[in-house]
Amino acid sequence: MKFRFSIVTSILTAGGVLLGLTGCGQKPEAEEGPPIVRFQTDWYPQPEHGGYYQAVAEGLFEAEGIKVEIFPGGPGSLGPQKVATGKAELAMGRSDDVMLAVQEGLPIVIVCALMQHDPQALLLHESNPVNSLADLDGKSVMSTPGTAWALNVEKRYNLEMSIIPMNYGLAQFMSDPNFIQQCFITNEPYFVRQNGGKPKTLLLAQPGYDPYRVIFTSKKYAREHPDRIRAFVAASIKGWDHFIYGDATAAKAMIASRNEAMNEEFMTFSIDTMRENRLVDGDPDQNERIGLLQRDRLTEMGESLVDLGVLREPLALEAYVSFEFLPPELQAMVDL
Repeated sequence: MKFRFSIVTSILTAGGVLLGLTGCGQKPEAEEGPPIVRFQTDWYPQPEHGGYYQAVAEGLFEAEGIKVEIFPGGPGSLGPQKVATGKAELAMGRSDDVMLAVQEGLPIVIVCALMQHDPQALLLHESNPVNSLADLDGKSVMSTPGTAWALNVEKRYNLEMSIIPMNYGLAQFMSDPNFIQQCFITNEPYFVRQNGGKPKTLLLAQPGYDPYRVIFTSKKYAREHPDRIRAFVAASIKGWDHFIYGDATAAKAMIASRNEAMNEEFMTFSIDTMRENRLVDGDPDQNERIGLLQRDRLTEMGESLVDLGVLREPLALEAYVSFEFLPPELQAMVDL
């Protein structure tokens, strides 16, 4: 079986990449009707993008006065670079990756949260004696070399790991009961079970290192078209609420039509996992909501990256995030 997984690659630095982004994602010709907003995802169509497909299927974007075209991603989808060079108006990623991209000179800015908590985790066999991140000393893990989560774990728990570069497959995992690799809790565990395995997972997010998954745009587009961004954010928040807690039939059909690997059973598993772990909307008792960004949490994330040596120096919030595109009710919660 051929697997397609939602593993996000690390941010590539600006040098040498921007010049190569030609051809795909050309600016559409001007036409009558609402303005077109091109949205670059980080992987092939899947439930982790469901709120946006829901907003398309329900006409929520059109109700806000824009037409959204969703561009599928994949390994090396280069969302930050495409947004920075105008190949797409908006893209998705992680808040820590956006900070790193801004440090490297990309003129991009976060406009809202995609998920309150990152679904990235470590995938292990149930029989593996590793039961916490603190147990990883001396272990080999398939992930992205230099990834910030690994640096955080090594420093926090005073341990060392060996990182094996990602190959976006499950063959090694299925053949080796001691193998450990990065995954999304919404994705790979399903396929492991389908192939007779018994997986367990360890979420990588933890207090002091809990990045948002976010939507970002270029600073130029934010200046020139703030109303379009507000429209995208408002419709997306509604789309995610309907996708997770309402009838997702139309969105699932659209996803399946664009990715043959998607089936009803898998998509139900993924949605249930997002709902059960409150990945998209977070914990209301902690003042978390769909789309919300909070100053203190972003500041803490930046401080962690500086402490790890990933960021050279602290970034001012205004260098990489804008809260002005959130709906008024969420703007009121930014400082809670």
